[in-house]
Amino acid sequence: MKDLQNTQLLQNISSLLDNARKKVAVAVNQTIVLTYYEIGRMIVEDEQNGENRAEYGKAVLKDLSLHLTERFGKGFSVSNLKQIRQFYIVYSKGQTLSDESGVITNQKPARQDSIKFNLSWSHYLKLMRITDINERRFYEIESYKNNWSLRELQIQYDSALYARLSLSKNKEEILQLAEKGQIIEKSKDLIKDPYVLEFLGLSEKPHYSEKELESELIDKLEHFLLELGTGFTFVARQDRITFDEKQFRIDLVFYNRVLRCFVLIDLKIGELKHQDIGQMQMYVNYYDREKRLEGENKTIVIILCQDKSEALVRYTLPEDNEQIFASKYFTILPSKQDFINILNSDNGKIS
Repeated sequence: MKDLQNTQLLQNISSLLDNARKKVAVAVNQTIVLTYYEIGRMIVEDEQNGENRAEYGKAVLKDLSLHLTERFGKGFSVSNLKQIRQFYIVYSKGQTLSDESGVITNQKPARQDSIKFNLSWSHYLKLMRITDINERRFYEIESYKNNWSLRELQIQYDSALYARLSLSKNKEEILQLAEKGQIIEKSKDLIKDPYVLEFLGLSEKPHYSEKELESELIDKLEHFLLELGTGFTFVARQDRITFDEKQFRIDLVFYNRVLRCFVLIDLKIGELKHQDIGQMQMYVNYYDREKRLEGENKTIVIILCQDKSEALVRYTLPEDNEQIFASKYFTILPSKQDFINILNSDNGKIS
């Protein structure tokens, strides 16, 4: 009998079944979320017909919980029904005011057949707790575009991704984040300043070396790729380049599939020096001339440092710089005010 373990037939059928299961899972998620949205609408509309809406609503939810649990099993506790009700309130279009009982008034809710939910119910339980509608829309779009799990969404939210991207933008650019998510069209669109490396746990160490920082990043590569952003793939660590019998090593090498270019990362403990920038310019030139293929874009460098002088960076690099960027990194999550202070330092210019 023929062994099918490694045949193309088995691979094709397995791929077909995997895709079918994914589609079924997506369809089930959408059906569940849409059903909860409709249940929430019914609860809110029923509450609006009650005379004492706050007390009436409590009684209705308690009664509903008993009957639905008896008929359909778990998942319909009073607390879950409150979440379903709140989900409808948050995601119904045209909401304007809410009274003391939390019931939305003067609104024109979206029809069920006119809306589409692309994420799981667990995602929406997290998203609906984000009060800023622009921030909530941004995380919803990015979760869908990048196929973030709930855990990945939580990591990005905890690292204040939206705040880091929006604090250096004008109102129109912030609105674009809420409508389209993060758009990557040029090298600067890839860069964050600062980067948050809280996931490394280095805040517990009073001192650490560049080698230890690099090792920790490789050990937690999944987290680091998430922090870097869209389209990054890992290429090499301590990549050695040699010319004129001299050897140099680049800390980390990535490739970005969106911009189709190499991204070199240099790690610096302490304050950034102009010699560091000069060295990275040499690496950029080498990669552009020796590694870059026809059709690929120019190499980008990100220097991650604990501290930097914006003036030093600005005057070391050419005015039309599009390849070398210096960003601070934090091993603990800064407060929003810390972000603002960073952006306002040295006239708020970011390199």
